[in-house]
Amino acid sequence: MEGAKRYGVLMCAEDSDYVRNKHGGYFGVFMRMLAEEGERWDMYKVARGEFPEERELCLYDGFVITGSCNDAHGNDPWVHHLINLISKLNSINKKILGICFGHQILGRALGGKVSRSPSGWDIGVRTITLSTSSSLALSSLKLPSNLSIIECHRDEIRELPRKAEVIAWSEKTGIEMFKYGDNIMGIQGHPEYTKDILLHLIDRLIHHNFIMESFAVETKLKAEMWEPDTKAWQRLCVSFLKGRLL
Repeated sequence: MEGAKRYGVLMCAEDSDYVRNKHGGYFGVFMRMLAEEGERWDMYKVARGEFPEERELCLYDGFVITGSCNDAHGNDPWVHHLINLISKLNSINKKILGICFGHQILGRALGGKVSRSPSGWDIGVRTITLSTSSSLALSSLKLPSNLSIIECHRDEIRELPRKAEVIAWSEKTGIEMFKYGDNIMGIQGHPEYTKDILLHLIDRLIHHNFIMESFAVETKLKAEMWEPDTKAWQRLCVSFLKGRLL
């Protein structure tokens, strides 16, 4: 559609059968959170080596970088290709929203450091605190100072890039969110996830021996007690990506 806003999802994860059948894959999950009528959304499976052409980058209004089972501090060829792409997008001031792995790879690409968290996995629904001095707190969104979000990660940004600003933290993770200029934002948690996706991922982590079953049972019980602030996260992510934060 001529003149339509155009966005790209840089898909860093493979769909499981469950997410594909229940939610239309992770692309479908992101579409439900971010897409609005009249927009064009493209998907690039970057973990399989599918990247947008450099000459096409200027056609996009923004990009989203998804979560992944891979390490943002790893050295897979596609990870290095993604780091180079982030540098190019930043140089032309494109909006980029990074989620979980996407948050971490943004931190690395911009000069920060990512590694395993010294306190291990963070899985479940966690409350994070937004900085009262950030542009988000001062925006027309009128967000509360605390928001609940689904988390599923064992890596984290340990050192921020220069010029980046921490805009949210939690008891477990010092950099839950950051902004870099007006065009880049990272979120460690998963604003796009529903709780059934979280419970499905916990089962997958048990199956692959990433976590102990006793830890998983406790995590599931805790997750049932809390609800993520899904609507607030949707407003925040859509407003940032589409330049509506005032």
